[in-house]
Amino acid sequence: MLNDDLTLLREYARQNSEEAFAALVARHVNLVYSVALRQVRDPHLAEEITQAVFIILGRKADSLGDKTILAGWLCRTACYASANALTIQRRRQRREQEAYMQSILNEAEPAETWNQIAPLLDGAMEQLGQKDHDALVLRFFGNKTFAEVGANLGASEDAAKMRVNRALETLHRFFTKRGISSTTAILAGEISAHSMQAAPMGLAKSVALVAMTKGVAASGSTLTLIKGALKIMAWTKMKTAVVVGVSVLLAAGTTTVVVGKIAQSKLVWTNPAWADDPQYWSSDARVLGKNPRVLILRPTRFPNNDALERAWGNSTEPTRYMAKNVTLSTILARAYIARTTRMILPSDFPAERFDFMLTLANQNKEALQILQKELRQRFGLTAHREILDVDVLVLKVVKTPSSGLQAASGSKFSQKINKNEILMRHAFWFGFCQEIEKRLGMPIVDNTDIGLNGHYYDIHIQWQPQPNESEASAFKRALTEQLGLELVPSRAPFEMLVVQKVQQPK
Repeated sequence: MLNDDLTLLREYARQNSEEAFAALVARHVNLVYSVALRQVRDPHLAEEITQAVFIILGRKADSLGDKTILAGWLCRTACYASANALTIQRRRQRREQEAYMQSILNEAEPAETWNQIAPLLDGAMEQLGQKDHDALVLRFFGNKTFAEVGANLGASEDAAKMRVNRALETLHRFFTKRGISSTTAILAGEISAHSMQAAPMGLAKSVALVAMTKGVAASGSTLTLIKGALKIMAWTKMKTAVVVGVSVLLAAGTTTVVVGKIAQSKLVWTNPAWADDPQYWSSDARVLGKNPRVLILRPTRFPNNDALERAWGNSTEPTRYMAKNVTLSTILARAYIARTTRMILPSDFPAERFDFMLTLANQNKEALQILQKELRQRFGLTAHREILDVDVLVLKVVKTPSSGLQAASGSKFSQKINKNEILMRHAFWFGFCQEIEKRLGMPIVDNTDIGLNGHYYDIHIQWQPQPNESEASAFKRALTEQLGLELVPSRAPFEMLVVQKVQQPK
């Protein structure tokens, strides 16, 4: 006999009963939230995870077996969602830390080649082919002779030397494009001298003990890293197989190559009669979740409204998007998961404002591919990421912060952001840095160390321009006077989204 949970779930699956689903949520919401909160230790993020878990439940309602213990299933799903959230959170924090390290490069003396190339070295080596990459690792990380490199690669000593030199030339071009002056000989010497560091004592033993258990004794964060790494490895293997397969087909003279299905939805641009009804463009994201399946991209019909963006679905993997009265750069930023402050736009970029709604897709990746394709077809715009030397603002601590910056006193995230005020409670530091970046329109390099300790903060800052003072200058002055922070203009290598014009398909 089905238990009461599954009775409600079947009622929802067969009759789309909102009452049945609401009863399930009310019964188990504390359980799911508690599981999430224990893992992420962020009440705001735990709320988003709870939402995600019940969205998944709704999607899988008709596929759960009769022996399912729903509470156990929800616990496991909350764990999976929390692990994914933590992975994304760590990636975001790592990007902020990398930006901090890149700011240090700007202050390095020209002779300090290793300090300049170290943060970029692994990324540069990822650009190499597998054999060139392996040759450099053996030669400089493993301190092998050319004869030993050749033996490992199944090649002669001369062939190994040629491969290493060719790889060094590739690295030299990579660093030269990023303003780092060197020669292949200097690169070889610096990598050989500095690339390997001694691990802490005892680490090898502890790693071996955990590894022998095949991960049973590993921490949750370690298991998350393992899961992510395995996914990346599987994807890399699949991508390589696709490239090899395409190459074989082309070599054989095949004219039709099918790599795979990208999107199930037919890509159309529509402007249905209901599209001017404000209720479909509501600030309530739940409305977006119920809107008809459509793609709308048009000059704005809401010129007197403040710009508004909304996404619906899992907070980390939304599948429906809406924005009204926004710039085309805002839509591009959504399509390529970027910030408008970290974009390089063509000189003739459209200045008009637009409305857009995308509710066609069932997966986040599919939704973004649809939007990217539409931007290419409609406007001839595409984009790619590139590390460039750009103007930045380096955020530094110049005096002890006042009461405007304190350790969080509560446990619930909230924020109030107006033209001349920012109030954040129980907030991550990088969120405040993003708000600074958005207001000043330039990449921010956080050189404060405040965000590296993982704490939450209460932040409050208000400002009012004085006579003949710009809004930006007033904001910077308030940062110093109220929070003890200073913004220093500088230049640093930064990953930017470069938007390009391409020939539009006929």
